[in-house]
Amino acid sequence: MDIILCHTTADFDALGAAVGLTCLKPGSKIVLTGGSHPPVRDFLALYRDEYSLIERRSVNPEKIRSLMVVDTQQRDRLGKAAAWLDLPHIQEIIVYDHHLTQDSNIPTTKLYIDKVGATTTLMVEELQKRHISINPAQATVMALGIHVDTGSLTYDQSTPRDALALAWLMQQGASLSVIATYRDPGLSPQLQKLLTQSLENLEYICFRGYTIGGVTLKTDNFVPGLSALASELVELTEIDALLLAHEYLLEDGEVRLTVIGRSQITHTNLNLLFQPFDGGGHSQAASFNIRTTDSQSILQQLLAGLKSQIPHPPTARDLMSSPVRTIRPETTIAEAQRILLRYGHSGLSVVNHQDKLVGIISRRDLDIALHHGFNHAPVKGYMTTNLKTITPDATLPQIEYLMVTYDIGRLPVLENENLVGIVTRTDVLRELHQADATDEEIDQKSENNITLPQLQAKLKPQLWQLLNIASQAAEKRGWHLYLVGGAVRDLLLAEAQTGTLMINDIDLVVDGFHQAADVGAGVELAKALQSIYQDARLEIHGAFQTAALLWHKHRELNSLWVDIATSRTEFYPYPAANPEVEASSIRQDLYRRDFTINAMALRLTSPRSGELLDFFGGLLDLQAKEIRVLHPNSFIEDPTRIYRGVRFAVRFGFAIEQRTKEYINYAINSGVYDRTTQENVKTPALQTRLKTELKHILEAPYWQSALQLLDDLGALQCIHPTLKLDIDILQELRLLEKLIIIYLRSCEKQQILHPFLHPWQMRLELLIAHLEPQYTTKVAKNLQLADDSINRLKKLAEMQTEVISLLPSCELPSQIVHLLKKYDAPTLMLVALKSPRKVRRKIWYYLTNLANVQPLLNGNDLKQLGYKPSPIFKKILDDLLTATLDGTIKDESESREFLAKHYPR
Repeated sequence: MDIILCHTTADFDALGAAVGLTCLKPGSKIVLTGGSHPPVRDFLALYRDEYSLIERRSVNPEKIRSLMVVDTQQRDRLGKAAAWLDLPHIQEIIVYDHHLTQDSNIPTTKLYIDKVGATTTLMVEELQKRHISINPAQATVMALGIHVDTGSLTYDQSTPRDALALAWLMQQGASLSVIATYRDPGLSPQLQKLLTQSLENLEYICFRGYTIGGVTLKTDNFVPGLSALASELVELTEIDALLLAHEYLLEDGEVRLTVIGRSQITHTNLNLLFQPFDGGGHSQAASFNIRTTDSQSILQQLLAGLKSQIPHPPTARDLMSSPVRTIRPETTIAEAQRILLRYGHSGLSVVNHQDKLVGIISRRDLDIALHHGFNHAPVKGYMTTNLKTITPDATLPQIEYLMVTYDIGRLPVLENENLVGIVTRTDVLRELHQADATDEEIDQKSENNITLPQLQAKLKPQLWQLLNIASQAAEKRGWHLYLVGGAVRDLLLAEAQTGTLMINDIDLVVDGFHQAADVGAGVELAKALQSIYQDARLEIHGAFQTAALLWHKHRELNSLWVDIATSRTEFYPYPAANPEVEASSIRQDLYRRDFTINAMALRLTSPRSGELLDFFGGLLDLQAKEIRVLHPNSFIEDPTRIYRGVRFAVRFGFAIEQRTKEYINYAINSGVYDRTTQENVKTPALQTRLKTELKHILEAPYWQSALQLLDDLGALQCIHPTLKLDIDILQELRLLEKLIIIYLRSCEKQQILHPFLHPWQMRLELLIAHLEPQYTTKVAKNLQLADDSINRLKKLAEMQTEVISLLPSCELPSQIVHLLKKYDAPTLMLVALKSPRKVRRKIWYYLTNLANVQPLLNGNDLKQLGYKPSPIFKKILDDLLTATLDGTIKDESESREFLAKHYPR
C-alpha cells in the first residue's frame, strides 16, 4: 500500500498536492492525519468521494509499502501517523514541499523541495512533464491549493511557475465557481462574533512608520478558521502587521495558545519568527499552536522579535545625492542648459551669493525659455521659487507624499538652512523598487554582502589591520569609507578559493559630504594613516587632492599602493583628454569607472559594514563572465578603456559583451581619435595612458592572446590607423619571443645583468617598426617612449642595411664583434628579425657567445706589467680581445707572451 500523508489541520495546498500525487502514483491513498481547515472540511463534505481518501484507523501499518508526505518536512505535524515513519519494512519515504527555510526531521529516501508559491505547483509540473491528464474535480482542488497558498498570486512567494500551473489546471476543467466559493468562504457566525470582539479590543503600535496590531481572544474551546479571521482583520483595519492570539483552557490547567500572524512589511519573516515555537508558514503568513502557562511573555517575545525584523525606513540622508550642483540666479539660460548636458541632470538648484537656496530650474523650464529664444536671459526669471524642502531625517513616505501631492520632481535637502543634498523621483523609485524585491532577491543581496569576519578571513592579517584602522579613522570624522574597484572584484572572484589575499593595489574612497567631508578628505585620511604607518611614503597629487600611501618591499605589506580619494565625478572636455574631476557621491564616483565589474564598492564603515554597492550589475557580469562597459560614450572619451577591457577579458577568461563590442567598433570607426589628435596638442589617453596600458598587456603572460583580441577589435588603430597584425608581424613576434628567452637564459648562465632589455618594450617596438618609416618616430614620440627606443626606431632601417651588407663577410669571431659591439642587444634583436637566416645566426652567435667576452688582461694588469697609461691602451686591449676571440691566445700566460711579442716595453 502506498500512503500519502497530509499534515494536521490540512489546508487546500496539502490536499491539492496529495490529489495530484494520486494521479502521478495510481493506487495510492490519501490520509488526513489530523483534521483540516474549515473551508477544506466544508469542501470535503461535498466532494470527498471524488478523491482517494481513507481514514488513518483503516490503514494496516504492516501493509504500508511507501510513504509520501506533502507540504511539510516536520514529523510532529503528522500526528499519530508519524509513527509509520519508523516502520522497518517501509521501502521508500518521499517528501514534497516548498518551504525552503524549514529543517527536515523526516528520514527521507527522496526529498523534492523547490521555491514555488504552493506545493501543488510541483505536482502540476510533473503531470505536465509526463503528459498526464486529470479530471475537473482533481483540477479544481489543485487550483484551490495554489490560489489559497499564493493569495491568488498576490503573495510575495508567488512565482511565474504558479501562474503557469493555474493556467494548465483551467485547461483541465477547474471550476472557477467552486474555487470562488471555497477560496473566500466568508466567516462563520462564531467567527463574525469574534471579529466584532477583535475590532473592539485591537491594540495598535506605531513603529518605524508601520502599524502593528495585536489582539488576544479567549474562548472555552478550540475555534476553527481563525486564519480567515486574521485576514479579514488586516483587510478591514489596513494595518501593516497583525499578531492574533487565541487561548482556551485545557483540563490539566495549561492554556492552549494559538498565534496567527500576518505581515505586509517588507523584509519581515513570520515563518522565521514562529520557528522557535515549532510553527510554520510563509514570510507573510504563519501560525503555531503550543501548550503554555505564560502566554503573555510569549506574545511580548513575538512582538519584540517582529519589531527587530522591521527595517529602519529610508531617510532623505540615505536617498539624496550630494553635493548638489548649483548655479547663481544670474546664470544665463544657455549656460544652465550646458551644465545640465554636461552632468546629465534633470534640474539645477539656484543659490544666492550667501549659498542659500532661492530656487530650482528644471530641464522643462530651460527648454521653454530656449524655445522662445531667451538664451541670454538669467535663470532667475524662469526658476521656481515656491519651494518644498525636506530635512535629512525626512522618511521615504513623507518624501513620496510631497512629490505626489505637489507634483515635484526634486526635493532639496536643507540642514540648518544649508543645502546638503537633493532627492529626485529617480531616487524614490529606485528605493521603492528595492522595497518590492522578492525574498529571493533580498536573500541574494544579503549573500553578496561580506561580513567583517569574512573579509578578515579573506585578507592577509596585515592588510586587514590597515583597512580596519582606516575605517575607524573615517568613522571618527563622520565619513563613510569604501573599498572600490579592482580590489572588490578580486575579492568576489576569490570567494570560492582557499587561502588569503594580499592585494597590492587598493583604492579607497571617502564619501560623507553631509557630514562635512570636503575635497581634501582623502588627503586628511591618508595623513592620519601615515602618522601610524610612518614607513609609508605619502604622495599628494592632482588638483582634486587625492593621496597615495606607498610601501616598497615592506616586510609585512610588501610593495603596497593605497590610493585614497574623496568620491568624485569626472567630465572629459574632449575625447582622449585627461578628465576634469569634481566632488560627488559614491554612486557617481562608481559611475565614472570603466566596466561594471570594476564599479562595485564594499562599505568598510558602520553601519552596514560589508555592504556591497552594486548599482550597475557588476556582480551578475562577474557571474556571467562578461566585460560590460558602463556607458556608450566610454570608449570615445577614453580609448585606453578598450585596452583595459581586453586585458580583463583575457586575464579572467571573460567574454566582451556584444553591445560593448559594438561601442568599441563605433568609437574606432568614427575617426574621433584622428580628429582629436589633430585638434588638440595633448591627448593623454592616446599617449601616456595608452603606453601604460600597452605595458600592462605586453608584459603579462597572456600578452599574445590580448594582442590578437585587440587586433580582432581593430583597436591597434589607436597606436596608428594603419597598424594591423599580419603574418609577418606574427612570425616575427614568435621569433622575438624565442630570442628573448634564449638571450636571457644565456645572460643568467653567464651571471650578467642586462637592465636595458625590457621584453614588453621590445614587443611594442617590433609593432611600431612595421609602420611606414615616416610614421615610426612620430608614433614612438607620441607614446612617449624612452629616448633610446625613439633613436633605435629612427635609425633602425639604416642600421639594418649596414649589418646585412657587412656581416656576411665577417668570418672570424673578432670581425663579428668589432662590427656589432656598437649596437645594444634590443637593436640587434630587431635587426635580426628582418635579416636573412645567415645574418640572423651570426647576430645570435654574437649575443649568446661573443658579446660578453673580455680580454684576459685589463688596464690594471697592463700597469702592473709596467705599461704606462696612454692612448695606446685601447689598441692593446682591442688586440688582446681579437686574439682571445679568434683563439690565438687562451690564457693569461699566452696573453703576456702576446704583449711581449707585439708590444715590447
